Amino acid sequence: MAGYLLPALLLLTACQEAPSGAEPAAPEARAGEAEDARGGQALPPRAAAQAPLRVYDAVPVRRFPHERTAFTQGLFFADGALFESTGKRGASRIRRIDLRTGRAAREAALPDEIFGEGATAVGDRIVSLSWRAGRGFVHDLETLEREGEFPIEGEGWGLAYDPQADRLILSDGTPRLRFLDPETYEETGELLVTLRGEPVPLLNELEWVEGEIFANVWQQEAIVRIDPESGEVGGLIDVSALYPAAMREDPRDDVANGIAYEPGSGRLFLTGKRWPTLFEVELRERG
Repeated sequence: MAGYLLPALLLLTACQEAPSGAEPAAPEARAGEAEDARGGQALPPRAAAQAPLRVYDAVPVRRFPHERTAFTQGLFFADGALFESTGKRGASRIRRIDLRTGRAAREAALPDEIFGEGATAVGDRIVSLSWRAGRGFVHDLETLEREGEFPIEGEGWGLAYDPQADRLILSDGTPRLRFLDPETYEETGELLVTLRGEPVPLLNELEWVEGEIFANVWQQEAIVRIDPESGEVGGLIDVSALYPAAMREDPRDDVANGIAYEPGSGRLFLTGKRWPTLFEVELRERG
């Protein structure tokens, strides 16, 4: 991975405190995860010089156990249950999670050669992605067993379902989100995601939340809130206090990734790759 990252996201979350002209140290590339070395483009620092966006803190209201071995790639609710997709070749799974224990109440493995990525529910199906294999998978929501697959172009990172427009939303590490037909899985359009007019790369796990797209940004301690029509980032959620990088075994690899919203209750859950905790949070806007 090239020597860039996204200073604007962190600058915007601390814009009131940061001295003018200060530059944050760029995190290192994902050296410990060669098979998951991602690529993308840098967000130009001039985006951070604009007026600050609305910034929120993710404040825990409840904590639940989360399996330390789970390399979380997708997180979502369906039929009143929490589901998770995990990555790593030979360890990629689709799992229904028991919130009390953090363990899988039921799980199904992807083929050993597949590096699993994001997943979401569409009706009585779960749709999941692979990273670089060019394959997407369809699973039965109840049994989790694979019922079919479909081709995808390029890389697969995150996946969400937009019930308003009846479309899947796919991220691939670039600043563009792609729309897929939920029946044919054919690409129907795309959306450029921008922050103050500048492209936002490395969009990762996705979730549809009350008319907005929430997206983790790889190796950043922030979630961006995206307008699904314009692609403009309207807000940032600071998740750095949930599980500080200093506490992680591999801060470069065990990153924030995993957003699940439960429409009926309005509950929002966040976690990360190999984090020991799943957090139910509320968002508090900074004054």
